[in-house]
Amino acid sequence: MQQRQLGRHGLLVPALGLGCMGMSISYGEPDDPESIATIQRSIDLGCNLLVTSDAYGNGVNEALIARAIRGRRNAVIIATKFGNLGLAASTGGEAPRLSGGHPDYVKQACEASLRHLGVETIDLYGLHRVDPLIPIEDTVGAMQRLITEGKVRYLGLSEAGATTLRRAHAVHPITALETEYSLWSREVESEILPACRDLGVGFMAYAPLGRGFLSGTITSVDALIASDRRRDHPRFKPENINENNKLIEFLASVAATHQATPAQVAIAWVLAQGADIVPIPGTKRRTYLEANCKAVDLVFSAEELTQLAAVFPLGGAAGTRYPEKLLKGLGI
Repeated sequence: MQQRQLGRHGLLVPALGLGCMGMSISYGEPDDPESIATIQRSIDLGCNLLVTSDAYGNGVNEALIARAIRGRRNAVIIATKFGNLGLAASTGGEAPRLSGGHPDYVKQACEASLRHLGVETIDLYGLHRVDPLIPIEDTVGAMQRLITEGKVRYLGLSEAGATTLRRAHAVHPITALETEYSLWSREVESEILPACRDLGVGFMAYAPLGRGFLSGTITSVDALIASDRRRDHPRFKPENINENNKLIEFLASVAATHQATPAQVAIAWVLAQGADIVPIPGTKRRTYLEANCKAVDLVFSAEELTQLAAVFPLGGAAGTRYPEKLLKGLGI
């Protein structure tokens, strides 16, 4: 697996990480044995950046990773997050007494994640959602103390705005910002990515496959089981999904030219946007993992990149990337 430097102040990681959320919540039915096998296969392939959060099943996903990496801790780079209390509560967690970015809560959350993961140190520890009640300087200050204590190696943020990123980085170097980025979610290109590059912050692109849509396998909401969280996402609503299906036609044509799949083209496009970007597509199947890893070797011509950008312009997808109530907590 090719390697990339995750931020000017960061660590060396594979060009492609593994998003682990869908193994435990949101997408389809969990399959722990296959998920564990997928994580172990990812290590074998060198795709050893495992990305999770304490909010993914209230620690369930972290515990799943612990089972998968038993005896192989030194072979993996673990990135986990804290502070997304709304998601944690929706997946069985109890609301804590403190808000998600409170300095006292930072330490509590880290201790819990260390227990769930069965490790002594977290490689990359991130704030999952910015807490509007707590100054970001206070939250990052508490995160910095975790480094001093040897519990965390590097710091990250998720879905933070450019101004918040700069304020956080002034307290302690931020290694990576984790935010949605794909052909049909290009909002970060206007302010977020420029801020990252100015500060030397790496970028981890979650949902590079548009939550599976850009694979070309979800042409109707009927393809999703009743409990699948994507049914609540506007882009998967019947009135929008038919429009978005038109985007897949060009993606499929580019894929055919390269003897690849639409999913591989979508991942490779994100990779092509800069050596400081690390896509973290999620899957719980070894077959999809192996296919995703092949995207690292896919190279486009300048003309193809221009065409893809034209077919998938900023704001070109029908529907917002999150339901309205969840958009309020993004980019602050």
